[in-house]
Amino acid sequence: MALPASACHSKKAVELQKTTTFHPSLWGDFFLTYQPPTAPQRAYMQERADVLREDVRKIVKGSTELPETLDLIITLQRLGLDYYYESEIEKLLHDVYNSDYNDKDLNLVSMRFYLLRKSNYDVPSDVFLKFKTEDGKFAVPDTRSLLSLYNAAYLRRHGDKVLDEAISFTRCCLQDILDHAESPFTKEVSSSLRTPLFRRVGILEARDYIPTYEKEATRNEAILEFAKLNFNLQQLVFCEEVKHCTVWWKEFLAKSKMTFVRDRIVEVYFWMNGACYDPPYSHSRIILTKITSLVTILDDMFDTYGTTEECMKFAEATYRWDESAVSLLPEYMKGFYLFLLETFYSFEDELGPEKSYRMKRLVQQYSKEVKWRDEEYVPRTMSEHLQVSMESIGSVALACAAYVGMDDVITKEILEWVLSYPEFLTTFGIFVRLSNDLVSTKREQTADHSASTVHCYMKEHGTTMNDACEKIKELTEDSWKDMIEQRLALKEIPKVVPETVFHFSRTADNMYKTCDAFTYSQALKEMIELLLVKPIRE
Repeated sequence: MALPASACHSKKAVELQKTTTFHPSLWGDFFLTYQPPTAPQRAYMQERADVLREDVRKIVKGSTELPETLDLIITLQRLGLDYYYESEIEKLLHDVYNSDYNDKDLNLVSMRFYLLRKSNYDVPSDVFLKFKTEDGKFAVPDTRSLLSLYNAAYLRRHGDKVLDEAISFTRCCLQDILDHAESPFTKEVSSSLRTPLFRRVGILEARDYIPTYEKEATRNEAILEFAKLNFNLQQLVFCEEVKHCTVWWKEFLAKSKMTFVRDRIVEVYFWMNGACYDPPYSHSRIILTKITSLVTILDDMFDTYGTTEECMKFAEATYRWDESAVSLLPEYMKGFYLFLLETFYSFEDELGPEKSYRMKRLVQQYSKEVKWRDEEYVPRTMSEHLQVSMESIGSVALACAAYVGMDDVITKEILEWVLSYPEFLTTFGIFVRLSNDLVSTKREQTADHSASTVHCYMKEHGTTMNDACEKIKELTEDSWKDMIEQRLALKEIPKVVPETVFHFSRTADNMYKTCDAFTYSQALKEMIELLLVKPIRE
């Protein structure tokens, strides 16, 4: 007699619990005792940094010449120092926007365009048309201008045909430089081809750029010294935060007794750090790390380890959001459920009365995907799939968690706006979903998973998986364009709101660049060492 679909899945799920494993933590208890070697100099470093911060402020306030101003702002951004001079930079950019400039200097035009679009000024892209030649290429005088044009072009919106053309042209030129010539720009060219400047995770860019800036003949010594001290001071704070999160994680493992979890607390912290790395957002980083870790377990439970019956019981317990609901659950879920409630209760003041709403909505989407999986249902269109999966990826819920850790910057009205799933947040969710599916779909063919956006595109358009993946790469690019375009309509929203979404998008791009680096976390080991273990030497 044939088993019903749910029973078939239950049998498969038991098998998966026995066979599906993730590689163990690469870090173990390392951060419980680790302190960077700069720790004994902390007081001196802070005192010296305070002096240098004001010295650099004088430099920023004294900047008057346009080329130097543009270069200074980009330098401060890349070194991770722009946070300290937000009001001064805003004034400078206002002056840049309203000032005359040499529109025949491609490097100048590109830097100006890059900074203004990045700061949400509605500047037109047709300023680049005059640099096109009769054969459809661009007249680029040097490598520096080529790089500036390349980076500016990635601030494109829909309809910016000249920027689409600029990306195709500059990528070919930069690849040729990398393949055939020794150049002082080789490292920068290589970094740009991997990730254009606008899409780089800010704190990782600072760690990478400080040694490069140190070698530049035009460097400013005060800026350089401040950048080094600032990073090393941040690293000390980061290590304290990751220690706190590791202690919390060990407590969770002991209470939950779950054996299938991905032991990735350091990697989760690294990921969330990239979304909220500025000094005031320590609480956001900790909240995000804890909630993301719990969401990851939920995802694995619904996606792989739980039977359909178990998952539906957990969904019911989540809808009730009360300790008494633990009686509904199988033994191995009880500890996790109680710890989930305990963690959210510990953020009572920050998360507010609707704290459970985000989790309930997330679990609701997980439940729909379980139903798809059991029925072997592939949505007819990718659009149908994204109505569920752009939420189930968890990105919007996590963005909301980041905001609640930002104290009085974020009002009740802002949180209500976020929870209404506006178009800007929806686009962000789609971007993360597509980025994830691009690198995970082939891996998940060996397990019992619901259909991905890749499968939906294949079904909808009758294509191969490779062709579907190429199309979804195009759609991720469209998502960047959409977010840049949609941000223009958010002028009344505090700028930290859209900027945090862009930070999250950059971390997702970094995490899913070539593989699912969260699952296969060896890909992150060197970056984590640079961020948390190795200080910048004087």
